[in-house]
Amino acid sequence: MNRIEKRLNELKRENKKAFITYMTAGLPDMKRSSEIIKIQYESGIDIIEIGVPFSDPIADGPVIQDASYRSIQKGTNLKKAFDLVSGVRKDCEVPIIFMLYYNTILYYGVENFVKKSIECGVDGIIIPDLPYEETFEINEFLERYEDAPYLIPLVSPVSKERIPMIVENAKGFVYCVSSMGVTGQNSDFHKDVINYLKSVKEVSKIPVMMGFGIKNAEDVEGFKDIIDGCIVGSNFINLMESNNYDSNTIKQYITTFKEQLNK
Repeated sequence: MNRIEKRLNELKRENKKAFITYMTAGLPDMKRSSEIIKIQYESGIDIIEIGVPFSDPIADGPVIQDASYRSIQKGTNLKKAFDLVSGVRKDCEVPIIFMLYYNTILYYGVENFVKKSIECGVDGIIIPDLPYEETFEINEFLERYEDAPYLIPLVSPVSKERIPMIVENAKGFVYCVSSMGVTGQNSDFHKDVINYLKSVKEVSKIPVMMGFGIKNAEDVEGFKDIIDGCIVGSNFINLMESNNYDSNTIKQYITTFKEQLNK
């Protein structure tokens, strides 16, 4: 069973919400990235989303754009991101998702990308610039190979009538973008976010996660009856940066967030 599905099934049985973090591969360096994954795993994180840096991350705000740029300057690329996952898989079973842009996959080769993801232990992929209508190419290979990662669908408040189509055959979870714009904004959620989340939950057969602009568990307090978990990206990167990637700070943030999320 895919690690994402396994973990989310466990949380459902325990009546708990999932906490997912985002980190950029290669920051502050590859060795430390590996250690940060393991620290999060030991702290009880449910799923880790790893951003593969790209020169034009159009879905991301200033924090992740800057992180992506600095990581590229350090020489991070898809091959090194694969090596990162492969390395931690020796003693770490946390579900790992790659967040990356489609050009990166095309350059590597779509089939090669899927096969390498399986080999290294990548459990899911999020491709923010790939519309549903264009997923046929990568889906061909995801469906062909056993143990292929799940393609995590993104929906937004403007998806509206497209939502049932997007989530119909989805696997893993549905990533609900909670605000208009890019990642890392303050918790300025879409004005009709509750009805939007309810509309996704009504048609989704898999868990529904809320992301974009979340900093702490209080930000999603009013939505916990609808969502199955949440994703924190820019704030987590800021936290690590401002504390020099201190292990105890990372542990404390994750354990506190999880406790508050599941009160």
